[in-house]
Amino acid sequence: MSTFDFDTPPDRRGTDSQKWQKYAGRDILPLWVADMDFKSSPAIIDALHRRVEHGIFGYARPVKSTIDAVVNAMAERYGWKIDPAWIVWLPGLVVGLNVTAQAFAQPGEEVLTLAPVYPPFMSAPKNSARVSVTVPWALQGGAWTIDWEALERAVTPRTTLFYLCNPHNPLARVWRREELTRLAEFCERHNLVLCSDEIHGDLVLEPALPHVPTAMLAPEIAARTITLMAPSKTYNVPGLGTSLAIIPDAMRRARFVRATAGIVAEVNNLGYVACEAAYRDSEPWRQALLAYLRGNRDYLLEAVARELPGLRVEAPVEATYLLWLDVAALGLERPAAHFEAHGVGLSDGAMFGAAKGTHVRLNFGCPRATLTEAVRRMKAALAAR
Repeated sequence: MSTFDFDTPPDRRGTDSQKWQKYAGRDILPLWVADMDFKSSPAIIDALHRRVEHGIFGYARPVKSTIDAVVNAMAERYGWKIDPAWIVWLPGLVVGLNVTAQAFAQPGEEVLTLAPVYPPFMSAPKNSARVSVTVPWALQGGAWTIDWEALERAVTPRTTLFYLCNPHNPLARVWRREELTRLAEFCERHNLVLCSDEIHGDLVLEPALPHVPTAMLAPEIAARTITLMAPSKTYNVPGLGTSLAIIPDAMRRARFVRATAGIVAEVNNLGYVACEAAYRDSEPWRQALLAYLRGNRDYLLEAVARELPGLRVEAPVEATYLLWLDVAALGLERPAAHFEAHGVGLSDGAMFGAAKGTHVRLNFGCPRATLTEAVRRMKAALAAR
Protein backbone atom coordinates (compact mmCIF):
# COMPACT_ATOMS: atom_id res chain seq x y z
CA MET A 1 0.00 0.00 0.00
CA SER A 2 1.23 3.49 -0.83
CA THR A 3 2.58 5.62 2.00
CA PHE A 4 1.71 8.73 -0.01
CA ASP A 5 -1.73 10.33 0.27
CA PHE A 6 -3.35 11.19 -3.05
CA ASP A 7 -6.90 11.14 -1.64
CA THR A 8 -6.82 14.20 0.65
CA PRO A 9 -4.81 17.04 -0.90
CA PRO A 10 -4.94 20.62 0.42
CA ASP A 11 -7.84 22.82 -0.68
CA ARG A 12 -6.69 24.96 -3.63
CA ARG A 13 -9.67 27.32 -3.64
CA GLY A 14 -8.66 30.89 -2.83
CA THR A 15 -4.99 30.21 -3.70
CA ASP A 16 -2.86 31.32 -6.67
CA SER A 17 -3.99 28.24 -8.65
CA GLN A 18 -4.94 29.12 -12.25
CA LYS A 19 -6.84 25.87 -12.39
CA TRP A 20 -9.14 26.76 -9.49
CA GLN A 21 -9.26 30.55 -9.99
CA LYS A 22 -10.97 30.05 -13.35
CA TYR A 23 -14.19 29.05 -11.59
CA ALA A 24 -13.80 31.05 -8.35
CA GLY A 25 -17.11 31.48 -6.58
CA ARG A 26 -18.83 28.87 -8.80
CA ASP A 27 -19.53 25.23 -8.05
CA ILE A 28 -17.50 23.84 -10.95
CA LEU A 29 -14.89 21.07 -10.62
CA PRO A 30 -11.81 22.19 -12.61
CA LEU A 31 -10.62 19.25 -14.72
CA TRP A 32 -9.11 21.36 -17.49
CA VAL A 33 -5.51 22.69 -17.36
CA ALA A 34 -2.80 20.03 -16.95
CA ASP A 35 -1.67 20.34 -13.38
CA MET A 36 -2.61 17.87 -10.67
CA ASP A 37 -4.39 18.46 -7.38
CA PHE A 38 -1.78 16.43 -5.49
CA LYS A 39 1.01 17.72 -3.29
CA SER A 40 4.47 17.39 -4.83
CA SER A 41 6.67 14.61 -3.49
CA PRO A 42 7.82 14.94 0.16
CA ALA A 43 11.43 14.95 -1.10
CA ILE A 44 10.74 18.06 -3.20
CA ILE A 45 8.90 19.84 -0.39
CA ASP A 46 11.73 19.06 2.09
CA ALA A 47 14.39 20.29 -0.35
CA LEU A 48 12.46 23.52 -0.95
CA HIS A 49 12.14 24.10 2.82
CA ARG A 50 15.90 23.72 3.21
CA ARG A 51 16.56 26.12 0.34
CA VAL A 52 14.12 28.72 1.68
CA GLU A 53 15.76 28.56 5.11
CA HIS A 54 19.06 29.55 3.47
CA GLY A 55 17.36 32.89 2.96
CA ILE A 56 19.22 34.31 -0.06
CA PHE A 57 17.66 34.17 -3.52
CA GLY A 58 20.17 35.71 -5.89
CA TYR A 59 20.65 34.89 -9.57
CA ALA A 60 20.97 31.13 -9.92
CA ARG A 61 22.87 28.61 -12.00
CA PRO A 62 22.53 24.85 -11.57
CA VAL A 63 25.06 23.17 -9.29
CA LYS A 64 26.75 19.89 -10.24
CA SER A 65 24.35 17.78 -8.16
CA THR A 66 21.36 19.17 -10.09
CA ILE A 67 22.95 18.40 -13.45
CA ASP A 68 23.98 14.94 -12.21
CA ALA A 69 20.38 14.24 -11.14
CA VAL A 70 19.14 14.92 -14.68
CA VAL A 71 21.94 12.94 -16.37
CA ASN A 72 21.48 9.97 -14.03
CA ALA A 73 17.69 9.95 -14.43
CA MET A 74 18.00 9.83 -18.23
CA ALA A 75 20.45 6.91 -17.97
CA GLU A 76 18.49 4.94 -15.37
CA ARG A 77 15.02 5.41 -16.81
CA TYR A 78 15.69 5.24 -20.54
CA GLY A 79 19.27 4.08 -21.00
CA TRP A 80 19.97 7.47 -22.58
CA LYS A 81 23.50 8.67 -21.90
CA ILE A 82 23.54 12.45 -22.24
CA ASP A 83 26.47 14.82 -21.99
CA PRO A 84 25.83 17.63 -19.46
CA ALA A 85 27.01 20.08 -22.14
CA TRP A 86 23.88 19.22 -24.17
CA ILE A 87 21.53 20.73 -21.56
CA VAL A 88 20.04 24.21 -22.06
CA TRP A 89 17.92 25.29 -19.07
CA LEU A 90 14.61 27.05 -19.75
CA PRO A 91 11.89 28.65 -17.61
CA GLY A 92 9.16 26.49 -19.17
CA LEU A 93 8.57 24.00 -21.94
CA VAL A 94 6.36 26.33 -24.00
CA VAL A 95 9.33 28.72 -24.06
CA GLY A 96 11.30 25.87 -25.68
CA LEU A 97 8.68 25.41 -28.41
CA ASN A 98 8.77 29.12 -29.21
CA VAL A 99 12.58 29.35 -29.16
CA THR A 100 12.81 26.29 -31.44
CA ALA A 101 10.48 27.94 -33.98
CA GLN A 102 12.59 31.11 -33.96
CA ALA A 103 15.91 29.24 -34.13
CA PHE A 104 15.10 26.75 -36.89
CA ALA A 105 12.50 28.43 -39.10
CA GLN A 106 12.51 31.82 -40.76
CA PRO A 107 9.42 34.06 -41.02
CA GLY A 108 7.09 32.51 -43.61
CA GLU A 109 8.62 29.03 -43.25
CA GLU A 110 6.50 26.11 -42.10
CA VAL A 111 6.43 24.08 -38.91
CA LEU A 112 4.69 20.72 -39.27
CA THR A 113 2.84 18.87 -36.51
CA LEU A 114 0.11 16.28 -35.99
CA ALA A 115 -3.27 17.42 -34.65
CA PRO A 116 -5.09 17.29 -32.33
CA VAL A 117 -2.19 18.43 -30.17
CA TYR A 118 -1.28 20.61 -27.19
CA PRO A 119 -2.26 24.14 -28.39
CA PRO A 120 1.23 25.80 -28.16
CA PHE A 121 2.42 23.40 -30.89
CA MET A 122 0.20 25.38 -33.24
CA SER A 123 0.53 28.84 -31.69
CA ALA A 124 4.33 28.89 -31.15
CA PRO A 125 5.20 29.22 -34.87
CA LYS A 126 2.53 31.89 -35.38
CA ASN A 127 3.88 33.97 -32.47
CA SER A 128 6.89 34.87 -34.61
CA ALA A 129 5.38 34.92 -38.13
CA ARG A 130 6.20 31.29 -38.92
CA VAL A 131 3.45 29.11 -40.40
CA SER A 132 1.85 26.22 -38.51
CA VAL A 133 0.81 23.27 -40.68
CA THR A 134 -1.18 20.43 -39.10
CA VAL A 135 -1.78 16.89 -40.34
CA PRO A 136 -4.72 15.01 -38.75
CA TRP A 137 -4.18 11.79 -36.84
CA ALA A 138 -5.78 8.66 -38.24
CA LEU A 139 -7.81 6.30 -36.06
CA GLN A 140 -7.24 2.72 -37.25
CA GLY A 141 -8.31 -0.43 -35.46
CA GLY A 142 -8.88 1.40 -32.19
CA ALA A 143 -5.48 3.08 -32.15
CA TRP A 144 -4.21 6.53 -33.08
CA THR A 145 -1.77 6.27 -35.95
CA ILE A 146 0.14 8.61 -38.25
CA ASP A 147 -1.32 9.09 -41.71
CA TRP A 148 2.03 8.79 -43.48
CA GLU A 149 0.66 9.67 -46.92
CA ALA A 150 -0.96 12.86 -45.60
CA LEU A 151 2.28 13.72 -43.81
CA GLU A 152 4.28 13.39 -47.03
CA ARG A 153 1.75 15.54 -48.89
CA ALA A 154 2.00 18.27 -46.26
CA VAL A 155 5.74 18.86 -46.79
CA THR A 156 6.70 21.78 -49.00
CA PRO A 157 10.04 23.47 -49.82
CA ARG A 158 9.20 25.90 -46.98
CA THR A 159 8.93 23.17 -44.31
CA THR A 160 11.94 23.27 -41.96
CA LEU A 161 10.78 21.90 -38.61
CA PHE A 162 8.64 19.10 -37.18
CA TYR A 163 7.07 19.16 -33.70
CA LEU A 164 6.47 15.77 -32.04
CA CYS A 165 4.64 15.20 -28.73
CA ASN A 166 5.94 11.95 -27.17
CA PRO A 167 3.96 10.71 -25.22
CA HIS A 168 1.14 12.57 -26.89
CA ASN A 169 -1.08 15.22 -25.32
CA PRO A 170 -4.09 14.94 -25.58
CA LEU A 171 -4.25 11.46 -27.16
CA ALA A 172 -2.35 9.77 -24.26
CA ARG A 173 -0.39 7.68 -26.78
CA VAL A 174 3.09 6.24 -26.24
CA TRP A 175 5.02 6.11 -29.50
CA ARG A 176 6.72 2.81 -30.32
CA ARG A 177 10.35 2.63 -31.38
CA GLU A 178 9.49 1.61 -34.96
CA GLU A 179 7.11 4.56 -35.35
CA LEU A 180 9.71 7.00 -34.02
CA THR A 181 12.33 5.51 -36.33
CA ARG A 182 10.05 6.00 -39.34
CA LEU A 183 9.27 9.56 -38.25
CA ALA A 184 12.96 10.33 -37.81
CA GLU A 185 13.68 8.90 -41.26
CA PHE A 186 10.94 11.18 -42.64
CA CYS A 187 12.63 14.19 -41.00
CA GLU A 188 16.04 13.17 -42.38
CA ARG A 189 14.66 12.72 -45.90
CA HIS A 190 13.11 16.18 -45.86
CA ASN A 191 15.96 17.77 -43.86
CA LEU A 192 13.66 18.83 -41.00
CA VAL A 193 14.78 19.66 -37.47
CA LEU A 194 12.85 17.39 -35.09
CA CYS A 195 11.59 18.99 -31.88
CA SER A 196 10.45 16.26 -29.48
CA ASP A 197 8.38 17.37 -26.48
CA GLU A 198 8.83 14.57 -23.92
CA ILE A 199 7.37 16.30 -20.85
CA HIS A 200 5.03 13.35 -20.23
CA GLY A 201 7.78 10.72 -20.64
CA ASP A 202 7.76 9.85 -16.92
CA LEU A 203 3.96 9.45 -16.92
CA VAL A 204 3.66 6.23 -18.94
CA LEU A 205 0.83 4.26 -17.33
CA GLU A 206 1.49 0.94 -19.08
CA PRO A 207 4.53 -0.78 -17.48
CA ALA A 208 5.07 -2.84 -20.66
CA LEU A 209 5.47 0.31 -22.80
CA PRO A 210 8.84 2.02 -22.40
CA HIS A 211 9.23 5.71 -23.15
CA VAL A 212 11.80 5.97 -25.96
CA PRO A 213 13.53 9.37 -26.21
CA THR A 214 13.60 10.18 -29.91
CA ALA A 215 17.23 11.31 -29.82
CA MET A 216 18.27 7.85 -28.57
CA LEU A 217 17.40 6.13 -31.83
CA ALA A 218 20.66 6.83 -33.69
CA PRO A 219 23.48 9.43 -33.69
CA GLU A 220 22.29 10.97 -36.97
CA ILE A 221 18.79 11.40 -35.49
CA ALA A 222 20.19 12.90 -32.28
CA ALA A 223 22.07 15.44 -34.42
CA ARG A 224 18.81 16.92 -35.75
CA THR A 225 16.72 16.55 -32.57
CA ILE A 226 15.81 19.12 -29.91
CA THR A 227 14.39 17.23 -26.91
CA LEU A 228 12.28 19.22 -24.45
CA MET A 229 11.80 17.80 -20.96
CA ALA A 230 10.74 19.01 -17.52
CA PRO A 231 9.87 17.67 -14.06
CA SER A 232 6.78 19.91 -14.06
CA LYS A 233 3.97 17.55 -15.13
CA THR A 234 5.18 14.41 -13.37
CA TYR A 235 6.01 16.01 -10.01
CA ASN A 236 3.37 18.77 -10.12
CA VAL A 237 5.79 21.70 -10.04
CA PRO A 238 4.87 23.65 -13.23
CA GLY A 239 4.59 26.89 -11.26
CA LEU A 240 8.33 26.70 -10.54
CA GLY A 241 9.12 27.23 -14.23
CA THR A 242 11.97 24.76 -14.78
CA SER A 243 12.48 22.88 -18.05
CA LEU A 244 15.37 21.83 -20.24
CA ALA A 245 16.28 21.35 -23.85
CA ILE A 246 18.71 18.53 -24.59
CA ILE A 247 20.55 19.31 -27.83
CA PRO A 248 23.45 16.99 -28.77
CA ASP A 249 24.53 18.88 -31.91
CA ALA A 250 26.83 21.79 -30.95
CA MET A 251 25.88 24.01 -33.91
CA ARG A 252 22.15 23.54 -33.38
CA ARG A 253 22.61 24.09 -29.66
CA ALA A 254 24.44 27.38 -30.32
CA ARG A 255 21.67 28.46 -32.68
CA PHE A 256 19.04 27.63 -30.06
CA VAL A 257 20.91 29.53 -27.32
CA ARG A 258 21.30 32.53 -29.67
CA ALA A 259 17.52 32.63 -30.12
CA THR A 260 17.07 32.89 -26.33
CA ALA A 261 19.39 35.91 -25.98
CA GLY A 262 17.89 38.80 -24.07
CA ILE A 263 14.33 37.47 -23.99
CA VAL A 264 14.34 34.16 -22.12
CA ALA A 265 14.56 34.50 -18.34
CA GLU A 266 16.88 32.40 -16.22
CA VAL A 267 15.53 29.54 -14.12
CA ASN A 268 14.94 30.46 -10.48
CA ASN A 269 16.65 29.02 -7.39
CA LEU A 270 13.66 27.02 -6.21
CA GLY A 271 13.10 25.53 -9.65
CA TYR A 272 16.59 24.02 -9.72
CA VAL A 273 16.13 22.63 -6.20
CA ALA A 274 12.79 21.03 -7.10
CA CYS A 275 14.23 19.59 -10.31
CA GLU A 276 17.10 17.91 -8.46
CA ALA A 277 14.86 16.47 -5.75
CA ALA A 278 12.39 15.26 -8.37
CA TYR A 279 14.86 13.36 -10.50
CA ARG A 280 17.11 12.11 -7.68
CA ASP A 281 14.90 11.51 -4.66
CA SER A 282 11.27 11.11 -5.75
CA GLU A 283 11.12 7.77 -7.55
CA PRO A 284 9.04 5.98 -4.84
CA TRP A 285 6.52 8.84 -4.98
CA ARG A 286 6.39 8.71 -8.80
CA GLN A 287 5.66 4.98 -8.76
CA ALA A 288 2.87 5.51 -6.21
CA LEU A 289 1.49 8.34 -8.35
CA LEU A 290 1.46 6.12 -11.46
CA ALA A 291 -0.44 3.42 -9.56
CA TYR A 292 -3.02 5.98 -8.40
CA LEU A 293 -3.39 7.46 -11.90
CA ARG A 294 -3.89 3.96 -13.35
CA GLY A 295 -6.73 3.47 -10.88
CA ASN A 296 -8.26 6.81 -11.88
CA ARG A 297 -7.96 5.96 -15.56
CA ASP A 298 -9.56 2.55 -15.12
CA TYR A 299 -12.40 4.01 -13.04
CA LEU A 300 -13.08 6.61 -15.75
CA LEU A 301 -12.95 4.14 -18.63
CA GLU A 302 -15.51 1.95 -16.86
CA ALA A 303 -17.69 4.97 -16.03
CA VAL A 304 -17.66 6.16 -19.65
CA ALA A 305 -18.60 2.69 -20.89
CA ARG A 306 -21.37 2.07 -18.35
CA GLU A 307 -22.74 5.41 -17.19
CA LEU A 308 -22.08 8.10 -19.79
CA PRO A 309 -23.95 7.27 -23.02
CA GLY A 310 -22.80 9.25 -26.02
CA LEU A 311 -19.24 9.57 -24.69
CA ARG A 312 -16.49 7.39 -26.12
CA VAL A 313 -12.80 6.80 -25.53
CA GLU A 314 -11.50 5.95 -28.99
CA ALA A 315 -8.13 4.38 -28.16
CA PRO A 316 -6.12 3.09 -25.17
CA VAL A 317 -4.99 5.66 -22.59
CA GLU A 318 -1.32 4.70 -22.33
CA ALA A 319 0.25 7.76 -20.67
CA THR A 320 -0.40 11.14 -19.02
CA TYR A 321 -3.34 11.97 -16.73
CA LEU A 322 -5.41 13.29 -19.63
CA LEU A 323 -8.46 11.62 -21.15
CA TRP A 324 -9.47 12.54 -24.72
CA LEU A 325 -13.23 12.04 -24.95
CA ASP A 326 -15.20 11.76 -28.18
CA VAL A 327 -18.49 13.60 -27.57
CA ALA A 328 -19.55 14.00 -31.23
CA ALA A 329 -22.60 11.76 -30.71
CA LEU A 330 -24.07 14.37 -28.33
CA GLY A 331 -24.48 16.82 -31.23
CA LEU A 332 -23.45 19.79 -29.06
CA GLU A 333 -21.88 22.82 -30.70
CA ARG A 334 -19.98 23.72 -27.50
CA PRO A 335 -19.67 20.53 -25.43
CA ALA A 336 -17.24 21.97 -22.86
CA ALA A 337 -19.67 24.82 -22.15
CA HIS A 338 -22.50 22.31 -21.66
CA PHE A 339 -20.54 20.32 -19.07
CA GLU A 340 -19.37 23.53 -17.41
CA ALA A 341 -23.00 24.57 -16.99
CA HIS A 342 -23.47 21.32 -15.06
CA GLY A 343 -20.46 21.77 -12.79
CA VAL A 344 -17.54 20.13 -14.63
CA GLY A 345 -14.80 22.27 -16.20
CA LEU A 346 -13.20 20.49 -19.17
CA SER A 347 -11.00 21.67 -22.05
CA ASP A 348 -12.76 22.04 -25.41
CA GLY A 349 -11.22 19.84 -28.08
CA ALA A 350 -11.36 22.64 -30.65
CA MET A 351 -8.43 24.29 -28.82
CA PHE A 352 -6.33 21.25 -29.72
CA GLY A 353 -7.25 21.34 -33.41
CA ALA A 354 -10.17 18.88 -33.27
CA ALA A 355 -13.33 19.57 -35.25
CA LYS A 356 -15.76 21.79 -33.35
CA GLY A 357 -18.14 19.93 -31.06
CA THR A 358 -16.36 16.57 -31.32
CA HIS A 359 -14.06 16.24 -28.30
CA VAL A 360 -13.25 17.39 -24.78
CA ARG A 361 -10.16 16.73 -22.65
CA LEU A 362 -10.49 15.69 -19.01
CA ASN A 363 -7.65 15.92 -16.46
CA PHE A 364 -7.83 12.96 -14.05
CA GLY A 365 -4.86 14.04 -11.92
CA CYS A 366 -7.10 14.52 -8.88
CA PRO A 367 -8.50 12.54 -5.95
CA ARG A 368 -10.82 9.64 -6.83
CA ALA A 369 -13.62 11.34 -4.91
CA THR A 370 -13.38 14.36 -7.25
CA LEU A 371 -13.70 12.06 -10.26
CA THR A 372 -16.66 10.24 -8.75
CA GLU A 373 -18.44 13.56 -8.27
CA ALA A 374 -17.45 14.68 -11.78
CA VAL A 375 -18.99 11.52 -13.27
CA ARG A 376 -22.19 12.14 -11.29
CA ARG A 377 -22.39 15.69 -12.67
CA MET A 378 -21.58 14.56 -16.21
CA LYS A 379 -24.44 12.04 -16.02
CA ALA A 380 -26.74 14.92 -15.05
CA ALA A 381 -25.36 16.98 -17.95
CA LEU A 382 -26.17 14.18 -20.39
CA ALA A 383 -29.67 13.77 -18.99
CA ALA A 384 -30.28 17.52 -19.36
CA ARG A 385 -29.56 17.72 -23.08
